[in-house]
Amino acid sequence: QVQLVESGGGLVQPGGSLRLSCAASGFTFRSYWMYWVRQAPGRGLEWVSSINNGGSVTSYSVSVKGRFTITRDDAKNTLYLQMNSLKSEDTAVYYCANDPEYKSRGQGTQVTVSS
Repeated sequence: QVQLVESGGGLVQPGGSLRLSCAASGFTFRSYWMYWVRQAPGRGLEWVSSINNGGSVTSYSVSVKGRFTITRDDAKNTLYLQMNSLKSEDTAVYYCANDPEYKSRGQGTQVTVSS
């Protein structure tokens, strides 16, 4: 079955950086579009970024464009999200998913941006 395990979150000061990882198993990772979504306290899921199978097409929400970079390593079955210039409003639990409804998402990793 599909298993997605997010890691790399933590507490970081505004302006700092983090790199999130998502280890995938149970499906043919290289064949799937992958997604990062997040959920801030008291709010619904928010799409953050997508990458196509092969990694040649990426897209970002307006709120993170220019600061976040999504990449994938198909040899390692791993998805990444490099987050730079972090802001307090980026505080959320971050999830990866392999479906556009995000039903496959894992347990998430907490990102807290605070001084």
